[in-house]
Amino acid sequence: MCLKKIAAFPAFALTAVLALGFLAEANWTMKGRQGGPDRKMTLKLKTEGDKVTGKLNSPGRDGADRETEIKDGKLKGDEISFSVTREMNGNSMTSKYTGKVAGDTIKGKMEMERNGEPVSRDWEAKRGTDTKDAKEGKDAKETK
Repeated sequence: MCLKKIAAFPAFALTAVLALGFLAEANWTMKGRQGGPDRKMTLKLKTEGDKVTGKLNSPGRDGADRETEIKDGKLKGDEISFSVTREMNGNSMTSKYTGKVAGDTIKGKMEMERNGEPVSRDWEAKRGTDTKDAKEGKDAKETK
């Protein structure tokens, strides 16, 4: 039994090291749907130890890009979590993201409250190959 735990530890440690190194500073692309057509978004992440910082860049209703700081970002092994609070018409709306890093992909759940009701959506982000790909939202999606 103890031997199994010892053998599993290096695999976990390697996954954590790869996730930390992989996320050190990267752009990720996703598509999102908030009751209208798909919108392409860029997620810029940076890690320092287990702390994750960055910004979510998404088009506003007027088509202009809005950049929002992520908060409460954490990385534990291959698990990532952060929140984004947006201001709209004098109201603030917080979306909480959780996910798992696997290669060039992060998959997880986004949870928020809309009109007093909890809303949960699956989300997926792909590591962008360059800034142009990130702005165009290539190879990424957020699904209902």
